[in-house]
Amino acid sequence: MAALVLPAGLLVVMLLVAPMALLARISLNRFSPTELMVEATTAENYWRAVQDPYYQQVLGTTLGVALGCTVLALALGFPAAYWLARMESRWKSLATILVLFPLLVGNVVRSAGWMALLGNEGAINAALMGAGITGGPLPLLYNGGAVVVGIVAVVLPYMILTLAAVIEGIPRQAEEAAANLGGRPMTVFRRVVLPLALPGVVAGSVLVFILCMNAYATPVLLGGPQFKMMAPAVYDQFVRGNNWPFGAALAFILLAVTLVLTVVGSTLLGRRYRAA
Repeated sequence: MAALVLPAGLLVVMLLVAPMALLARISLNRFSPTELMVEATTAENYWRAVQDPYYQQVLGTTLGVALGCTVLALALGFPAAYWLARMESRWKSLATILVLFPLLVGNVVRSAGWMALLGNEGAINAALMGAGITGGPLPLLYNGGAVVVGIVAVVLPYMILTLAAVIEGIPRQAEEAAANLGGRPMTVFRRVVLPLALPGVVAGSVLVFILCMNAYATPVLLGGPQFKMMAPAVYDQFVRGNNWPFGAALAFILLAVTLVLTVVGSTLLGRRYRAA
């Protein structure tokens, strides 16, 4: 059995563990404007990132966007997942393909599509001005709202498919029994469907939250230069500032915050599931 796991384990070590270990070592070096990176063993990059109000604000923005997108994706994805899971017609396979279809398009292409819709001369503003509803273009692009819309559109298929896989395992007879006992639709959902679907809620929320925390292309294209999240900030330090030690420290701070919040959220929802 160990021999079967060994190739995959070696691949993970080479492609994930080794680069992460190298990045951790780089984060402890010092940055020099002349030498770019000076070998050292110091935590000053982490202290600078933690104490700098700018990066505190960037991290807070990232957390707010990730949490908001996760909640919004869950609220939009649950009804669609329930409908998909309970579908019994021959069109179910086609519906599943349609849910998967957006994943075939890259994030940059999808963000460009949203730019065409939300720009000052985009389709939405053109329709509003053409109908006489607004006298000028609305600022729909290059703000937090555009970023949230773009990220939710990216992560929604993951939430729907994760929830649908769990809801399919819930016996339909449980809902019918609750309805026969006088339960209203919302009561059946709250007392029967939602508790049994909590594993899917946990898995989907964790997956979506991680994707949102590490979003790059969508915040850059839809948020504009003034809207900053952690992933673009890490990129700026590596590519534009050539400050690899500080960029590596930012990357590990993002990783640590994501892991801690993921574990805490999963634990709390898991306890809720066991109690239910």
